[in-house]
Amino acid sequence: MAKQGSKALTFIAWLTGVLVSLAVGFGMIDGVLAIRWIPTIITNIFGWIVVITTLVGAVMAILSK
Repeated sequence: MAKQGSKALTFIAWLTGVLVSLAVGFGMIDGVLAIRWIPTIITNIFGWIVVITTLVGAVMAILSK
């Protein structure tokens, strides 16, 4: 029974990480989240990198199960 609770907690933590990563990535793309001293275009590129790698990682994790 402890393993089942641990699996659920692991899944919740993973899902939270994916959602936070997507929120940060889209915030960077939309210009809501900015990084001082870094031009907006570079922040946008980093945002797209975060979104793409998060989605690829999520798909890979789902397919490996």
